[in-house]
Amino acid sequence: MTVPSFSQLLLSLERNWPMASEAVARGNIKMLKSFLGPAYRGFLLQSFKGADKSIMTANHQVLYDWNYLRQYPAMSKLYEAAKSGQWAADDGTINWSQSFDPLNTHTPIVPDIYCPASILPIWTKQSGLERATQRRAMLSWILSQILHGEQGALYGAAQVLQAVPWFDGKLFGATQVVDEARHIEVFHRYLDEKLGRRYEINENLYVLSEALVADSRWDVKFLGMQIMIEGFGLGAFTMIRSFTADPLLRDILKYIVADEARHVSYGVLALQRFYETELNEKERAEREDLAFEISLLLQRRFLMHDLYEEYYGNYFNLKEWNKFAMDSELMRFFRRAMFRLLIPNLKRLGLFTERIRPRYAEIGIVNYETGPQMSEMTNEEIMAVPV
Repeated sequence: MTVPSFSQLLLSLERNWPMASEAVARGNIKMLKSFLGPAYRGFLLQSFKGADKSIMTANHQVLYDWNYLRQYPAMSKLYEAAKSGQWAADDGTINWSQSFDPLNTHTPIVPDIYCPASILPIWTKQSGLERATQRRAMLSWILSQILHGEQGALYGAAQVLQAVPWFDGKLFGATQVVDEARHIEVFHRYLDEKLGRRYEINENLYVLSEALVADSRWDVKFLGMQIMIEGFGLGAFTMIRSFTADPLLRDILKYIVADEARHVSYGVLALQRFYETELNEKERAEREDLAFEISLLLQRRFLMHDLYEEYYGNYFNLKEWNKFAMDSELMRFFRRAMFRLLIPNLKRLGLFTERIRPRYAEIGIVNYETGPQMSEMTNEEIMAVPV
């Protein structure tokens, strides 16, 4: 394999990863440097394509607590809630015998309005089965990315519980590891048994996952996984549950939302205390910048390039598709579902200041800062927030 020059790498990053050029323009070179290795392997080499596994190098400290002190009441309460909230994929909680045909042409598994191509003239010229096949493909692609994200959350949770400085946090972290394993099991089973299709990881998610695994700072892993990726997942789950016609998938997401709400609360509790007492102004600003860059990656995570290549490569060029997908009702819905719950928690952590606010305004998501704080909401309240 020919190793590209540094200039070729930057050109490739600019072409394949708009965040790179924007980060350079903002002078955020330190952030760009931390993502450079993962971006090279993910965007340029596409090292995950067709691979059975990927090796990512983790680098973090492990903190042993020889006092075993239980001095964090809010975290302890969350741990008790997690213990009582455990469930299993095959203990009868979820009725897997529920039947729904993902190719049903009369009761679509997802409404046409959330299929980006449904507004194109070509959509009306396709048969009912062809449209149903694309609906199933879209849902399979979205849930596949969620499955891959859950695997990242599993490893992130396992790493962070080793480093988090409070014993109550370590105990809760152990329950999250179990939760993430259960989520992987359930989504894998649904994709294989009910939808019959699974897609490879999206390049944006791959780059973000590797960068977070490699970061040696536990709070950065926490910020990326617990607040950003888990917060995004919580928004996505509530969104999908609101529009899918499959009762089994709605049941699955009901239980997963309860788990994810605890995970995000865990992140907010831990980081709020840590950021208030342990970080100086420069370090907090660095986390603030990182949260914004992750927001950009997550916003671009669902451009569905696999579906573009599979169905619409002859209809659009890639640049046209990216704009089309970004402006679609599905993406608008995703942005609402994600940021209505994410931005208030960043604000609570002190990572949504007047310094960073204009950047969020530029990408059209600043209006979510007054939304509900999901870390303070019950599962039922989260489900009831309109998307």
